[in-house]
Amino acid sequence: MEVPTMSSNGSKSAQVRAKLNHPIIDTDGHTVELTPVFFDYIKDVGGAGMIERYKKAVGGRANNRWAELTDEERRYSRATCPPWWARPAKNTLDRATASLPSLLYQRMDELGMDFAVLYPTFGLTEPPRIEEEEVRRAACRALNTFHMDIYGPYADRMTPVAVIPVHTPQEGIEELEYAVEKQGFKAAVISHVQRPVPKMLQEHPEVAHQMPYIDLLALDSEYDYDPFWAKCVELEVAVTTHATGQGWGSRRSVSNYMFNHIGHFGAAGEALCKALFFGGVTRRFPNLNFAFLEGGVHWACGVFSDIVGHWKKRNAKAIHSLDPQSLDGALMHRLINDHGNDKMKGKADEIVKWITQPQRRPMNLDDWSACRAEKLEDLRDLFIPNFYYGCEADDPMVAWAFNSKVNPMGVKFKAMMSSDIGHWDVTDMNEVVEEAHELVEDGLITQEDFRDYTFTNAAMLYAGMNPNFFKGTVCEGAVAKLQQGAPQNRAQAVSA
Repeated sequence: MEVPTMSSNGSKSAQVRAKLNHPIIDTDGHTVELTPVFFDYIKDVGGAGMIERYKKAVGGRANNRWAELTDEERRYSRATCPPWWARPAKNTLDRATASLPSLLYQRMDELGMDFAVLYPTFGLTEPPRIEEEEVRRAACRALNTFHMDIYGPYADRMTPVAVIPVHTPQEGIEELEYAVEKQGFKAAVISHVQRPVPKMLQEHPEVAHQMPYIDLLALDSEYDYDPFWAKCVELEVAVTTHATGQGWGSRRSVSNYMFNHIGHFGAAGEALCKALFFGGVTRRFPNLNFAFLEGGVHWACGVFSDIVGHWKKRNAKAIHSLDPQSLDGALMHRLINDHGNDKMKGKADEIVKWITQPQRRPMNLDDWSACRAEKLEDLRDLFIPNFYYGCEADDPMVAWAFNSKVNPMGVKFKAMMSSDIGHWDVTDMNEVVEEAHELVEDGLITQEDFRDYTFTNAAMLYAGMNPNFFKGTVCEGAVAKLQQGAPQNRAQAVSA
């Protein structure tokens, strides 16, 4: 088969890029790991026996056995339908590009992209979720070593992320230090942790791991993760997450992958985002950036709007108006007698007593206490500057992020172009930038918004933490100019 010509002048994406006065940064390209090669790294890190231990650890999950089950067995075990046929196939060039760094490097101009931050595929979910610590950490280190070995030589136009397991804060700290200081990573990805419910583990250990809860690391966590967040600040590493929500709640169809897939990245991002906010992490670490990838930004627009609306009605002062004991019993009694029917009037005393009785309440009446929000502007300053959102090129809801007329307090959300190249979502890598620019062509966002979407927000996610992140890359000069005009503090950033 003849390999297609890879001329940068031939694609519409390259033509879009040629007309811009700024670089295009892809914040979520995907590698597709070559498993036979990855196993060599597993062996190097953990010894020959580690390969079988790894296979056993990831192969024993119910979802990984789904393909081997009959329909009846799937229903009986409620095995969630996992992703299937999720990589390019007929488009062999794109499939190879996701696994061969030199080929991706050769095609970057054709794709209309200047720089790409690259995430693994199975490495996002399998290694960091292994229960046995020794196997989990060996698998993550092997994966990171593999990616740095093959993508490191192309650092002027791409960088891989390190997968950091965070089952405990100390594990996360040690693995982040190793990745940054020993392996040379400057970007990292974490996820939530699934843990067995302690009561179930004690009383029903044989099934406890089949019914885990989601530890979001920032609210109601089993551990205090502040030391880990502090280490991220110290090492100048933005926290990114590419967590999956498939298998959560209603996303547990045993037969339909699309049913489980739609909205799941957004659901996982929303959960962590709210935990970071309500857990006070952005209050305690105001200079730590977080990015939620592939879930879009529409959910964040809705969450922030809800936060504003909820705070107005249930902040530390307003909450007292909802205390049942603040109800005027005499007035309620009179209103029942004036407007109720005969049955209501006959039970007026009983009704008033019933609705004014003390109700169960938490010791702390202020759900906003960890973030210490005292005014609306506090909500904005604790949410907008710290959070970034990866959006696929065909997502029209990106327009919502830039619609200051709709968003509370006229804010704009930090949406970033996240291609998802390497996965089924992208049928042709050449069309990603072209498709993203249709937002401008269709009048949904301005050219300045497009600049923020494809360059500024991505640049500041990383350079805002590490001023040298883009040093030595093709974006170095453009990012340096951007940094010269960037707000000097968070207050300036949200009021700009």
